[in-house]
Amino acid sequence: QVQLVESGGGLVQAGGSLRLSCAASGRTFRDYAMGWFRQAPGKEREFVAAISSSGGNTYFVDSVKGRFTISRDSAKITVYLQMNSLKPEDTAVYFCAARWSTYIDNNYYTDSSDYVYWGQGTQVTVSS
Repeated sequence: QVQLVESGGGLVQAGGSLRLSCAASGRTFRDYAMGWFRQAPGKEREFVAAISSSGGNTYFVDSVKGRFTISRDSAKITVYLQMNSLKPEDTAVYFCAARWSTYIDNNYYTDSSDYVYWGQGTQVTVSS
């Protein structure tokens, strides 16, 4: 079992930055691929970013490429989503997710159905 707890959300003006954190506990963190998703009011949950278990592969939805980065710190068992140049359309509840993926596979996953474990979400609001 893996428990995920997000933090770092808040209110920021357009053009600002936030760094979301996802702290994991439970099983061996290094064998879990991680992802970030978001859900705006009245919309479906959408993929934002993913990172492989080794950290060697990352992938982003087109709308955040060049503005967001994803990273992981195995020592702290934490995954980060650095969000720069935020736009009002980035406003949503952000969720981190995890799924087992052996360290040597180096795969990332972009479909929410690929993930087994989910955090409770953290609100990000970008004002114009």
